[in-house]
Amino acid sequence: MPFTDLGLDELIGYHPESTDPRDFDEFWRRTLDEARSHSGAVKAERVTAQYGLRTVDVDDVRFPGWNGEPVAAWLLRPRGVDGPLPVVVTCIGYSGGRGLPTDQLLWSAAGYAQLVVDSRGQGRDTPDHGMGDGTQWVEGFMTKGIDSPENHYYRRLITDCVRAVDAVAELPGLDGNRIVVTGGSQGGGLALAVAGLSGDRVAAVMPDVPFLCHFREATQIAEEGPYLEIVTYLRRHSQHRVRQTFATLDYFDGVNFARRATAPALFSVGLMDPVCPPRTVYAAFNSYAGEDRTMTVWPFADHGGGYGANPPTQLSWLLDRGLAPER
Repeated sequence: MPFTDLGLDELIGYHPESTDPRDFDEFWRRTLDEARSHSGAVKAERVTAQYGLRTVDVDDVRFPGWNGEPVAAWLLRPRGVDGPLPVVVTCIGYSGGRGLPTDQLLWSAAGYAQLVVDSRGQGRDTPDHGMGDGTQWVEGFMTKGIDSPENHYYRRLITDCVRAVDAVAELPGLDGNRIVVTGGSQGGGLALAVAGLSGDRVAAVMPDVPFLCHFREATQIAEEGPYLEIVTYLRRHSQHRVRQTFATLDYFDGVNFARRATAPALFSVGLMDPVCPPRTVYAAFNSYAGEDRTMTVWPFADHGGGYGANPPTQLSWLLDRGLAPER
């Protein structure tokens, strides 16, 4: 597989023009205020025994997300540790959900608590009721409700992920001052959005090969993956929808969230990634507002990034920033 994008020197200096909507901040303030106006407690049920785990406790969690609708999550933590524990809020990649708790044992093995957030409509435990807008969209989620930012699918999913950070305060044994948000691909884009919308409540963010960044360029150069859903939609519905489509997507672009995020950030990029081309990742990284930002470059990696080499990099980076669990 060849390199799919610019050379590394060009990527390091890549700064896209701003596509920041004038009312971006007001849109998200109104969206989150509305979500938080719905009452509903965070609920957690201990289910460890169902999974045969001896060193990790598992809670099946429900917290109020978009429109107060219940969002499923797993809470995993090392057994016998009282805390308060630093917590890793994990957002999930495209077309996946929270899966099984046995899929997510790394962070509890390292001494962290972990909140694994289901993706509405993608995971099996959190349905997406949508907005009933009647918009035509191709298979997938990228163009669902793309007629306006109010209707778009990612307004709901991003809101859910921000509300997951809110839910940490209602779960016992977690340290609300040490919340780390992470995820790969779609999860990385969601983590960036949460960092941009949650202010200093997020202590660190780790977006791996992040999706949902620099839409206008990504749709022109991505060779595989969900960006092509947008291309298919515009091909089917002709040129007259191009302007409105990208005007909607600007409200969900990781580049615009990065401009508002200040927590220490550890990005990663694969220079042979055909799904999230390196230029789109560097667009967010180079726009990031926080001074403490680091890029892990995997020169010969595809969309899998660093694969098994990435977690040790993350653990070391968190340790250096005082975000490791006490021993």
